[in-house]
Amino acid sequence: MSEFRIACVQMRSTTSLTENVESFSQLVASAVSEGARYIQSPEMTGFVEQSRKKLFETVKSADKDPLVKRASELAAHHKIWLHVGSTAILRSDGKVANRAFVFAPDGTVHATYDKIHMFDVDLDNGESWRESAVYEPGTKAVIVQIDKAKAGLAICYDMRFPNLFRDYAMGGAEILTSPAAFTRQTGQAHWHILLRSRAIENGAFVIAAAQGGRHEDGRETFGHSLIVNPWGEIIAEIDHDGPGYVVADINLNEVAAARKKIPNLINGREYSILEEDVSRKVAV
Repeated sequence: MSEFRIACVQMRSTTSLTENVESFSQLVASAVSEGARYIQSPEMTGFVEQSRKKLFETVKSADKDPLVKRASELAAHHKIWLHVGSTAILRSDGKVANRAFVFAPDGTVHATYDKIHMFDVDLDNGESWRESAVYEPGTKAVIVQIDKAKAGLAICYDMRFPNLFRDYAMGGAEILTSPAAFTRQTGQAHWHILLRSRAIENGAFVIAAAQGGRHEDGRETFGHSLIVNPWGEIIAEIDHDGPGYVVADINLNEVAAARKKIPNLINGREYSILEEDVSRKVAV
């Protein structure tokens, strides 16, 4: 499967799990109608909820989650690889994971990934986020086999940690994923450049489905779902923050070609850091 058609679906998830499952289903069907064989949805596909109390009232375990059930049915019905970028899942210990699911064309869960890096920040427009107050961070990076392609799984804030993506590339991943619910402020500043950088650094495709617009819970997300090739070129983009989908054909041979041109994955060297004691320097 050196050549295949992929898609990002962009959402504006509400606080209603039921509503979002239906929106997700419709967008997936539209992307399938365009021939997509791998489809990715954004972070927090199931629901977007700032209130910790309301989130815990809504969240369900994976075996009872209606989005997980519907995604499995859709993957099997359409015979596609379906990547739920993430949704909140109640763990057996009572904690909540921000979890991605990859479903195989037979509807089975092929892989899961729990977001490792928590978005704990204070932005200069007054926004303050503490994901660690709600979610239990993951501890395992995941490379998943999608037919003949290897894909490294990540979620949103993970993209600011290039070592994770480098580890994926060194592990053979040709596709790097970063479904997201990027804030409008940080998205306007960094979204495109971060995703293009991860592609260039690793000679890999980057696929990033996004949330977009003003959500029911009051937050604003940036949208602009992207597919970037291994040379860092944007080959498909939803150039707004509204719901929709975008489709692109990718050829995995471009990965080998980019890594041959710029072989930085094999040119890396070990080094030590010298810390000079500047207090002992004197003028001469």
